[in-house]
Amino acid sequence: MRRTVRRAGIVGTLALTAFFALAGPAAAHVEVEADTAQALAENVTLTFVSEAESTTAGFTQVRVVLPEGIAPGDVTLEEAPKGWKFKATADGYTVGGPEIATGTDGEHKIKVRQLPDARELAFKAVETYGDGKISRWIELPTGGAEPEEPAPVLKLKAAAAGATPVSPSPTASEPAAPTPSATEPASPAAASQAAADEKDEGSSTGLIVGGAVAALLALGGGAWWWLSRRRATSGAG
Repeated sequence: MRRTVRRAGIVGTLALTAFFALAGPAAAHVEVEADTAQALAENVTLTFVSEAESTTAGFTQVRVVLPEGIAPGDVTLEEAPKGWKFKATADGYTVGGPEIATGTDGEHKIKVRQLPDARELAFKAVETYGDGKISRWIELPTGGAEPEEPAPVLKLKAAAAGATPVSPSPTASEPAAPTPSATEPASPAAASQAAADEKDEGSSTGLIVGGAVAALLALGGGAWWWLSRRRATSGAG
């Protein structure tokens, strides 16, 4: 009887081991939690945990692609491994720095200005190890099938009564310098230069006109002298 019970226990243990081994690839290796997992909640702290899988190197960086409704400017870093820095990207952010100890889970926390009005949020994550290995947890469920490298998903409760979206956050980039308009008034220095150029141009024009008039007078006087002399010569003959 004891031998039968013992065999049954061994079989059960092996069955559970096989079950978890088969279910392992579908388990999330990057997890996300929120202190307030509710749509339209404001100033929410999200905690990301990257499970260490490498036995030869530690994490050096985690890149997160933010879901629709959360802009990079709406996110700030709250906590990360020592020496790690936060940097916003076009579609999310990266947090990284010195390699952490091998076998140590990478954990960081961010604060989000406001969660969007959604039922769940998927945060695609890419992990980088010190030896160059990269793990991509970016797949989303399709057709009911569980992906092998699933992105971490945060499920949200319905928004609280009266909750509304806040205004978009201001951009962090500096605005480009405006292009000068054709009707825009010139600066004092430019105005003075323009006046000087106009004066010089007027003076040059005056000299040209004056010279032309003098030349015409000289030609006229020469012609009058030539005609007068010709008449006198004809009279004398």
